[in-house]
Amino acid sequence: MRDMVSCFSENAVNVSHSSCSSYSSNACISPGQIPSVQNAVTCLYKVIFSSQKPLLIAVTWYRNHTSQGLSINFGDDPSASFKLNTNSRLFRKKKGNKMIESDHSKIEVIWDLSTAKYDAAPEPVDGFYVLVMVDSEIGLILGDLAEEAVTKKVNTGSPQAKISLISRQEHCSGNTLYCTKVQFCDAGISHDILIRCSGENEGLKHPVLSVCIDKKTVIRVKRLQWNFRGNQTIFVDGLLVDLMWDVHDWFFNPVSGYAVFMFRTRSGMDSRLWLEEKMMQKEQDKVEFSLLIYASKSPQ
Repeated sequence: MRDMVSCFSENAVNVSHSSCSSYSSNACISPGQIPSVQNAVTCLYKVIFSSQKPLLIAVTWYRNHTSQGLSINFGDDPSASFKLNTNSRLFRKKKGNKMIESDHSKIEVIWDLSTAKYDAAPEPVDGFYVLVMVDSEIGLILGDLAEEAVTKKVNTGSPQAKISLISRQEHCSGNTLYCTKVQFCDAGISHDILIRCSGENEGLKHPVLSVCIDKKTVIRVKRLQWNFRGNQTIFVDGLLVDLMWDVHDWFFNPVSGYAVFMFRTRSGMDSRLWLEEKMMQKEQDKVEFSLLIYASKSPQ
């Protein structure tokens, strides 16, 4: 698959509002079709500490036919990682703590998944917590039971780092209907996103791609086999969001390939799309957020 960034023109920007779409929300309703299955979710956090340089922490929840678990990676150090397979007999430890050494720092992971509840996704929805301590400073707090766990397991007065969610990646397989939820900014609300590709079996001469946010169609791409890559800009929660799609492999490599959808916020002062040079910037005054969805038509 080509690099997505190379597929988009700076001038190909069309601004719309998710609540003012000219298309009917019925275009996204599919009562008889089962959405794709989510296989893995990776959240990338930027953690800023009071006494050391920022650290990138990648948290991945995964589930397949043989295993289900959690992995956490810290920065660029491949040896600094935490892995938990909750289905394995050897590593079926759903509650505990582990010490990790990384770049002269002591990292402690404290977790409890013993009462975790799951929907159709590998990421638990409630009944769990995961804490990450870096040199006795609270670096990451996940789960609805996390605040209670901090009170019981962390020393009173321990400093807490500033946390920003930079990106979220979701991998799914099954068909061309996908549903998820996303919060584009810390102060925003959670939005329902539905991506659907309609085909000839629904009476259409050519495939049509529809992307809906909160049951409102924000894009509708006709003759998708010719328009398999593109972009559009929408407004969500007062933010400019670049929506980009690449469904080339749905048509030309359906067995092993996958489609890619990207939602990325950007400042209103920036009139350009996400270019490669911007990806190389390590520090930004304003943290932007991106959601990437990798959708395979074949079960994995």
